[in-house]
This record gives sequence, structure tokens and C-alpha cells, in this order.
Amino acid sequence: MNIPIEVPGLDTILPEIEQGRLVVVESGADSAKSFFVRRLSLTAGRVGAPVRFVTSRDASEVQALLAAEGGVDARSEGWIQVYERDRLDDFEEFEPDGGLLTVDSYSYLTLNVAPAQMASALRRLRSACRTHGMTAVLATDRGMFDPRSEAVATHLADGFLQFHAREGPEGVQRFLRIPKWMDGRFVDRNIYYEFDGKRIAIDLRRRVL
Repeated sequence: MNIPIEVPGLDTILPEIEQGRLVVVESGADSAKSFFVRRLSLTAGRVGAPVRFVTSRDASEVQALLAAEGGVDARSEGWIQVYERDRLDDFEEFEPDGGLLTVDSYSYLTLNVAPAQMASALRRLRSACRTHGMTAVLATDRGMFDPRSEAVATHLADGFLQFHAREGPEGVQRFLRIPKWMDGRFVDRNIYYEFDGKRIAIDLRRRVL
């Protein structure tokens, strides 16, 4: 089952994440990335996909955020299962069920995982995605990976989506970059967006395709 991307404006560029794919979503110190992967998880649940949400944060906190943002207790509805972890060496326990696997934050959970071990785990995850029709979205924090681990994650991902936020003359400027996507094309240009903590919207006045 493909997962729709419900972000106004972005959905015209990337309408959905295809079933069986592995996507890395990266950002710096900005909460838009985590909001995006939670939103994606809620969308997946609504279209009938089982969702496993792995987090380094307190599970009850994430469940409360999902409930507030989704307008319903996703856990009680059976949409999303939240797993709190301090480390993630591999994905074997999450592989067989299909649906969507969301990990936030993958870079923190693999701080002490060697690049070779990470590569092995990601190759197995990609194979599981293809075999079981599972989609995996790994949220990472810019600068937390060592260079080799970052190269491994970027190379093995089918798609790579980056959130950026910079101080400018008019305040914080936020933009997306898509250096890699599974259909062979990419939109490696700045796609400006606005984020108020409750919604992400592409700034159509400055959108560059």
C-alpha cells in the first residue's frame, strides 16, 4: 500500500511514498521533521496500513502528540503501535507485518552502531520492504551520524528528503531539498515551506520545481 504525503504543495511534487521503499528524512534542530513523520504515520493508519513507530523519546509523550495531531487516539484505534527504544541494532522484530515502519530518531538510536553493521541492517530492511510490502521511513538528525554512517544511510535509501531552517533577514527561512528519489528523478532545489507547529505548507509564491 502506497502512503500518501498529505502536505499541501509538496503532494504535487511527491504525491506518495511507494510501497516497499526505504526513505530517510533528515533535518537539523527543527521540529518540522518529526511532525512530518508523525503526520505520515497518521495518514498510513487512516488508509489501513499497520504502523510501528519507534522512538527514542518517551512513548506516552509520542502517543499524546499523535492523538493531538490526529484528532483521535491512534493507539486505542489500533492504528499505531509505539515502541520506545534506547538503541536499534537491526529491524528484525518489525519486519513481518508490512505497513509502515517509522523510526524517529534513527541517528540517535544508532550512535554506537558501526557503519558496517548499519549497512547490513539497512540492506536487510530494504529486502524486507520489498518482500513484505513494507514501507520504512527513518528520521535522522543532521550532524549526529559520523560521515561513514551518513554515507551508508544515504546510499542505501530509496529516497532522501531534507528539512532545512536558516536565519535570514526576514527571520527563519525553511526549505526542503530532495537530493534522491526512488523513481530516478530528483528535485535538488530549495522548496520553501512554512511551519507553525500544527501544519506544514509549501510556500507556493517561492516554490521552485
